[in-house]
Amino acid sequence: MQITSRFTIAVHIITAIDYFGDSEKVTSGFLAGSAGANPVIVRNVMGQLKEAGIIAVSQGKSGIALAKDLDDITLFDVYKAVDCVSDEGLFHFHENPNTDCPVGRNIHKALDEELLNVQRAMETQMRAVTLSDIVRHTRMEIQKEAD
Repeated sequence: MQITSRFTIAVHIITAIDYFGDSEKVTSGFLAGSAGANPVIVRNVMGQLKEAGIIAVSQGKSGIALAKDLDDITLFDVYKAVDCVSDEGLFHFHENPNTDCPVGRNIHKALDEELLNVQRAMETQMRAVTLSDIVRHTRMEIQKEAD
């Protein structure tokens, strides 16, 4: 199980747009440098965030900006926007358990519902955390560095 780095890159992008938006022209190149990520990946993630209505991209002076208030964006919104999980769910089950084995025959029945409950609990927690929370925490860490 692993959520792709697109998720943390997306959160980084949103946080950087908020932090630098008033002082810098925020571009995909600028964001790629901040995230330490390949510019192509950053542009793909930005496209997904734009399609989800989280960011706005313009070719003029303003560059990239937030399209929603940080209080209205949750970690779950970002998670869904960047397609971190397929329709099959967070956990990918091995395809060919041995049906001649009693464990192999029954492991799906025993584990599927439990894994779905784990995913639901994680997604519920993600809905409770806003990007405002992340930005606030990031700014506190930046302030600690400055002190």
